Amino acid sequence: MTVKKQTLGEFIIENQHSFKYSSGELSSLLNSIRLAAKVVNHEVNKAGLVDIIGAYGDTNIQGEDQQKLDVYANNKFIQTLTRRNIVCGIASEEEDSFISINSIDENHQNKYIVLIDPLDGSSNIDVNVSVGTIFSIYRRVTPVGTPVQLEDFLQKGSEQVAAGYVVYGTSTMLVYTTGDGVNGFTLNPAIGTFYLSHPNMTFPEDGNMYSVNEGNYLDFPLGVKKYIKYCQEEEGDRPYTSRYIGSLVSDFHRNMIKGGIYMYPKGSRNPNGKLRLLYECNPIAFIAEQANGKSSDGYTRTMDVEPTELHQRVPFICGSKNMVEKLEAFMEEFGE
Repeated sequence: MTVKKQTLGEFIIENQHSFKYSSGELSSLLNSIRLAAKVVNHEVNKAGLVDIIGAYGDTNIQGEDQQKLDVYANNKFIQTLTRRNIVCGIASEEEDSFISINSIDENHQNKYIVLIDPLDGSSNIDVNVSVGTIFSIYRRVTPVGTPVQLEDFLQKGSEQVAAGYVVYGTSTMLVYTTGDGVNGFTLNPAIGTFYLSHPNMTFPEDGNMYSVNEGNYLDFPLGVKKYIKYCQEEEGDRPYTSRYIGSLVSDFHRNMIKGGIYMYPKGSRNPNGKLRLLYECNPIAFIAEQANGKSSDGYTRTMDVEPTELHQRVPFICGSKNMVEKLEAFMEEFGE
């Protein structure tokens, strides 16, 4: 007898008690993201068949070359979220500033803001490696009835009401949390429906994989260098395995399932770190903590960092709790 799998929509309704605000609002938000993700997934899967891979010919606010799919995904998520009467503002890694969105009655009644990295790891598109979308959801802090302001976006990660990611790989998965655990849903492309496939996802407390761009080794803080050497020593269950894809969503997703640590520390070339606090680090940190993992900059909990600008970069360490704490111990002992 085949057991009927639960759809994403059914799961949201059944677990609405875990979201302290209106369940209808959450459902509308996630449905917008789900819809846009399905459309983007369709385009990602056509890469190489039509003219959607390669550079767009422009750069984003970070000074990075935009890929054609970057631009497509960015536009699709913004369009889809704007059409639902629930979001008052959107900030995207691909946009210079935030976008203010009025409610249908033009009285600025919407309550949620969304921060999004529309296509994480997009430099991998041309070589058919997994990419993803990362999103973060907050309640606005400025009064309802007024246009959204910058301060609505510059909230600490601990104030998130939901966060998640979509990974476009061998299968397409949407993983999210509202602060009551982490659940993963896999897309059935034949009917366009996400089904619960990974309930109650958690990090193993320990792991045997580390993910870091070792090409930057000489640029790393001494504490990180010492930790990498520790991972490579032949002792006990070590050496650990090195696995680095270059797509945060893909590296994080693997480590959460199998156990591991992801590192993107600061260095002389990236003195403040490389990853963006609001679009990448905070949502991934929220998911990690809800899945029994841990995240920090090597010293400070990621979600306690006070944002000062929309495209702020920070060092980022994330993964199985014991592995992150071991790295933090190396940072404490050896420092920069």
